Amino acid sequence: MVEFSEVLLYSSLPYPLVKRGKVKDVYDLGDNKLLMVFTDRISAFDVVLPSGIPHKGEVLNKLSLFWFDKVRRIVKNHVLEVVDGRTVVVKKTKPIKVEFIVRGYLYGSAWENYKQGKPISGIFLPPGLRKAEVLPEPILTPTTKSDVGHDVEMSWEEVLKVVEKDLAEQIKEACLKIYEIGSKRAEERGIIIADTKIEFGLYEDELMVIDELLTPDSSRFWPKDSYEVGKDQVSLDKQYVRDYLNSIKWDKKPPAPTLPEEVVAETSRRYIEIYERITGERFFK
Repeated sequence: MVEFSEVLLYSSLPYPLVKRGKVKDVYDLGDNKLLMVFTDRISAFDVVLPSGIPHKGEVLNKLSLFWFDKVRRIVKNHVLEVVDGRTVVVKKTKPIKVEFIVRGYLYGSAWENYKQGKPISGIFLPPGLRKAEVLPEPILTPTTKSDVGHDVEMSWEEVLKVVEKDLAEQIKEACLKIYEIGSKRAEERGIIIADTKIEFGLYEDELMVIDELLTPDSSRFWPKDSYEVGKDQVSLDKQYVRDYLNSIKWDKKPPAPTLPEEVVAETSRRYIEIYERITGERFFK
């Protein structure tokens, strides 16, 4: 059976292809509208893997739509129309060239910096924290937004060089509120959102959240019942794939290795599980 993303990828759509990203294909519909397709591609360490993850695109799209609705009183989003499970028509916004990462727990690159005594995006955290420990309060750690290569941490002062101050403060407030709403919903369903990446754009000078929101590609999701401070955490997100790639000592340079069938299947299962646990809905109806 051919996935919808593959049909779009290999058929001659009557629209210009604007961007083929690590996960999404974007087509220009004209009239300031874009067609955004969430494919089943998966990337790790900024490299697209040759193995697709079944139903991944649908999870990202449907979960984003769920969250967009939950936070619409905080900030508008770019979605105009839902075409199908993995495809939406969106407003053509002017993307803000910064990725905003909200961290509620000390993990990943933040932990690596912390244990070396380095700041995280210019923020020095208090001493004595352990790996995966909840932070005294969530922090915003922006990075550059790059289509190629690795993103680089930005201090708030560096953000203000590329984003006007009032707009930057509006974004900061929206990020922290989105994280608060998302964390509360997830914890009620036995999930910890350790951190998440949020992207924004401007449409007719109005701020909008764009791309995807609080998904397993853009966030770290941990089951509460297995959470333990000071240790590596069980993940219901892309970290599972990263952990496998680290276990085989991949050098993180193209070409990426093909994932074993069992890793593909388990990744798909975890993505579907996080959708069902957070939304309270069955993925397959």
